[in-house]
Amino acid sequence: MKRKKFTLSNLPITGYAAEGRSVAKADGKVFFIEGAVPGDVVDAFISTNKKDWGQGRATRIIEYSKERAEPFCRHFGTCGGCKWQMLPYHKQLQYKQQETENNFKKIAKVPLPEILPIAGADATRQYRNKLEFTFSNKRYLSAEEIEKAGSITQENALGFHVPRIFDKVIDIQQCFLMDEVNNTIRNSIRAFAAQKNYSFYDIKQHTGWLRNIIIRYCSTGELMVNVCIGYKDDTATNELMEFIVQQVPGISSLYYTINPKWNDTIYDLTPVLYYGKGYVTEQLSKYRFKIGPKSFFQTNTRQAEKLYSIARDFAGLTGQEIVYDLYCGTGSIGIFVSDAAKKIIGVETVAEAIEDAKENAALNHISHALFFAGDVIDVCNDTFFETHGRPDVVITDPPRAGMHEKLVHKLLDIAAPKIVYVSCNTATQARDIALLAEKYEVVKLQPVDMFPHTHHIECVALLQLKNIAH
Repeated sequence: MKRKKFTLSNLPITGYAAEGRSVAKADGKVFFIEGAVPGDVVDAFISTNKKDWGQGRATRIIEYSKERAEPFCRHFGTCGGCKWQMLPYHKQLQYKQQETENNFKKIAKVPLPEILPIAGADATRQYRNKLEFTFSNKRYLSAEEIEKAGSITQENALGFHVPRIFDKVIDIQQCFLMDEVNNTIRNSIRAFAAQKNYSFYDIKQHTGWLRNIIIRYCSTGELMVNVCIGYKDDTATNELMEFIVQQVPGISSLYYTINPKWNDTIYDLTPVLYYGKGYVTEQLSKYRFKIGPKSFFQTNTRQAEKLYSIARDFAGLTGQEIVYDLYCGTGSIGIFVSDAAKKIIGVETVAEAIEDAKENAALNHISHALFFAGDVIDVCNDTFFETHGRPDVVITDPPRAGMHEKLVHKLLDIAAPKIVYVSCNTATQARDIALLAEKYEVVKLQPVDMFPHTHHIECVALLQLKNIAH
């Protein structure tokens, strides 16, 4: 009988697979292992065991690879945020480049140009402008803590969820993803909440007052904090808000949001402004963007500049082109390329994002950018083209799931001379490009590392109609 779950001992890790997993071979099959790097020898718990392959995670490192680096964060190994700290940064870039190439060769299966070298990050720590932390009355306890203690009373925590354990939260003391301000805010609020005996959220029971903190710290130095609470309590809310105002003197906007729902999303809720002007301003190159408590914005500002610069270069704009920006969000890509375009047409399904996009265009004195709420398939019809013109360049930046197949067919119908496809998932990007190959060829491919120490990869692709000369 085939074993479903078991441990493999003294397993040599021979290569890199994808999405942060490495490769090992044993028993005539391939295993994909988390928590190990090429060159390691490990004991691995195998949680999935198929006929030709299996997957699992390293439980003990017997021999360390020469490729390893010393993790810089005390929470490494339990927190799932920066899983690649044990890899030198140049190796992270190497494996991301390799994954991009493999996905396009295996999934797209179309003629490809040489993939350009991945654009790495200048800052590999404190690069995020937004973080969200969770309050929990069930602190994650390590095996060592459990072993040392006779009986353990569950303690409150403020930090990140434990991967694959939905009701446990790691009590984060120091996080290197954002400027030190994030640690000051989180640790001081935790201490104040303990002093005041505020109740922390219980995910299973759906009880407790403190739920989340959302921090946005911009490259401009502006700071927004939004504290999410489970129910109305004016006295406690005023105490906590006043404490934050006094403790964090540089704060630009302070909100609280009452969230009585089972899920943590705030997009269907109304944040209440307690202090400040109600927004922060971020800057990409010379362009400014007004960001509210529910606005979407790229979370790595400096790398977003690189990403958008590459997209603009690929578009090859001369000032005469009509550019359609699909999945435009708050208009950041369209606004970034606007100086080199005749007209920008942004389309996005989220109506609130479109309002932000219009405001951002006005903030930057851009009069030739128009933004429309709705599905591209419905919005971009013949009447719309007669009014606004057909696109010379389409820029599309879909979510991780990629473009809906109907949109791919719509792009084939529109047949713009160029498509610049910005993606945060090279696998779905390769899948969509395979469908677009009916009319388009791939001219350029450029991966970008937006999130150092993680397995995530962005990629910009330039597609050109096959009947147009280069």
